[in-house]
Amino acid sequence: MSNIHPTALIDPKAELDSSVQVGPYTVVEAGVKIAAGTTVGAHCVLQGPTTIGRDNQIYQFCSIGAAPQDKKYAGEPTQLIIGDRNVVREFCTFNRGTTQDDGITALGDDNWIMAYVHLAHDCKVGSKTIFANNAQLAGHVHVGDWAILGGFTVVHQFVHIGAHSMTAMGSILFQDLPPFIMAAGNTAEARSFNQEGLKRRGFTPEQINAVKQMYRILYRRGLTVAQAEIEMAGLQASHPEAKDTVQLMRDFLHTATRGIIR
Repeated sequence: MSNIHPTALIDPKAELDSSVQVGPYTVVEAGVKIAAGTTVGAHCVLQGPTTIGRDNQIYQFCSIGAAPQDKKYAGEPTQLIIGDRNVVREFCTFNRGTTQDDGITALGDDNWIMAYVHLAHDCKVGSKTIFANNAQLAGHVHVGDWAILGGFTVVHQFVHIGAHSMTAMGSILFQDLPPFIMAAGNTAEARSFNQEGLKRRGFTPEQINAVKQMYRILYRRGLTVAQAEIEMAGLQASHPEAKDTVQLMRDFLHTATRGIIR
């Protein structure tokens, strides 16, 4: 195919749409499936089972779908699944899942992934996120939609990061980061809420006010998480226009397993 550079090595058992472009010296192994419109740069290695959606841009020198860096891994046919319209910059490493979880590492749609980002085994990343250079996720990390990770953010295994949250450069996360919250530091602490980001995404003044009140409930009143949830239930009743916004926070707090950043 004219879209495949003659120096690229494509296994006959790989499945590439006829519109996929593959750069020089890239290796695509058996078990890799790539949908229409995706481009893969030079000197990449793609291993399977890996499924890559439509219109992704994978830049040079990436390792996509390699075996998980887990000593318990014994060659099981686990997966990496990448959605549509993602930009993956240079030197990123995305590993497949393990049978200690559901066997799938997943990246959603419309994500902007900068250079040297690592997605370890069994990570679940939503859509419309931004990972700045050298953001590093250990195994089993979950990241919600619209989250932004600053450069050199490091996330401990099993940590959950809520939707619309944000970390500063060099943040180290050992506990869950609730939705909407901005965190910074080593070890990371909550600093504010992502007001400007919510404005840009079309949140109404009522919804943003509800987030502001939730931030105060969690971080300014000395309440336990259980007490904060009760306060938020009252907020939900008094601000029906922000019911879904408050519910997103309550659901996150209810399912947090490592405690939350305070």
